[in-house]
Amino acid sequence: MLKAWRSGIGLLALAWATWAGGQSPAPSATARPVVRVAVVGGLLQSGVWPRLADKAAVGAGLRVDTVAAAPKEGIVPVFARGDADLMLIHGSDESYALLAAGLAAPLRAWAANEHVLVGPADDPAGVAQAADGAAAMARIVAADAPLLAFRDPGSFTIAQALFRRAGVRPGPRQQLYDDAESPQSVLASAARQGAYAVVGHIPVASGKMPSHGLKVLLHGDPAMRRVYVLVEPGPAHPANAERRRLARRLADYLLSARGQADLRAADREAGGPWVFALTTGGPAR
Repeated sequence: MLKAWRSGIGLLALAWATWAGGQSPAPSATARPVVRVAVVGGLLQSGVWPRLADKAAVGAGLRVDTVAAAPKEGIVPVFARGDADLMLIHGSDESYALLAAGLAAPLRAWAANEHVLVGPADDPAGVAQAADGAAAMARIVAADAPLLAFRDPGSFTIAQALFRRAGVRPGPRQQLYDDAESPQSVLASAARQGAYAVVGHIPVASGKMPSHGLKVLLHGDPAMRRVYVLVEPGPAHPANAERRRLARRLADYLLSARGQADLRAADREAGGPWVFALTTGGPAR
């Protein structure tokens, strides 16, 4: 498979192969046009994307070939060099850079994932009793409880937005240094410091991000979600006219009422909520 996928995503590839190997192809599946798709790893880890890809065979009349499932560093090059014709990724500096370079068409918001607050089991700030993420941050600041400043851009952005929403200013103990060697080991750093942290729900629940004795104390706040966008080929992308047409066909299905209903069904089948459908599918802001 692709080099970027091999190097850092062997477990995801194994998970995909194991899941797909137990499935029976739909009738005439091989006759359907193929769309090559790259997805950010959480969509595969959650189990939502494989199920939704199967539903696309019926809903869009397409066969989805998931050519890469990895963190953004692994899938952006795959899309940029033309080995994938549609990419599902968070709205981010990377996706906007593709748009600015002409490699991506205008981005469209498609779905969202959730971030959660984890912390020590004894929960000294009472985060588990907070009404939402902003109230939880206010409790952490009021108690001068430790909070890890996780270097992941998505988690950091959500944490800062919650501070602003709560109208509180974090002190030094709410900006503890993240000394983890990788994003997956961030909770080991938090545990060593007895700290809370804002992290993605999927990697914690799937075990990709071991909890190291910390607990999920707050989840379910829509303000703690990050939006996934559909990245279609722009004018500078290597895709030919037919691949562009098929990518748009799959993207339109994913944004349609049927596609969003199929997403909700796939999420339920995967034991969610992991991936949240959107009520609208306009351009990402």
